[in-house]
Amino acid sequence: MKHKGTGKNHGAAAAFVSIAVLMGIAVGLFFACRAYQRASYPQKYSEYVERYAAEYGVDPAFVYAMIKTESDFRPGAVSGDDACGLMQLLPSTLEWLQTLTPEDDHYVRADLFDPEINIRYGVYFLSILFEKFTEPDTVAAAYHAGLNGVQRWLRNPEYSADGVTLQKIPYADTAQYVAKIRRCCEIYRSLYQS
Repeated sequence: MKHKGTGKNHGAAAAFVSIAVLMGIAVGLFFACRAYQRASYPQKYSEYVERYAAEYGVDPAFVYAMIKTESDFRPGAVSGDDACGLMQLLPSTLEWLQTLTPEDDHYVRADLFDPEINIRYGVYFLSILFEKFTEPDTVAAAYHAGLNGVQRWLRNPEYSADGVTLQKIPYADTAQYVAKIRRCCEIYRSLYQS
């Protein structure tokens, strides 16, 4: 004896199972992609980043973006200009920053390879740049091209209409760096602050 509608019910059940399987695959792919992104954009040294970002009032996502871009989280990194460690600080920058702190710190180049010292002074430097420039892109430009150079650009109407925001960055490598920091910061916010 045949039951009426069995074919229709079977087709509907198969469609439902297919949709459920596809949704399961989509959810699995989403989480796999998220896990891959988090592995590519980690929050290493978070105890130092979070501590000094809070102490100096700098967005942690910006700090992670700087470390990712500068050294890809390699504490032993050294640039051709002798910038050292996670945040690629110059020994001369470390010396200058130490003159601004109330502590009697006497750190030297070798200390820049210590993640805590490097992050502490790197974030402190960022806080100084944010006080001076306020705009994240301008801060990133100053970190890359130097404080004095960016101050000159801001005074030049060809690069800044208001003396605060850079509409144009005259060095292609600095412009690319600023764009990379901005993109990286957005990724860190979307991955960890949502």
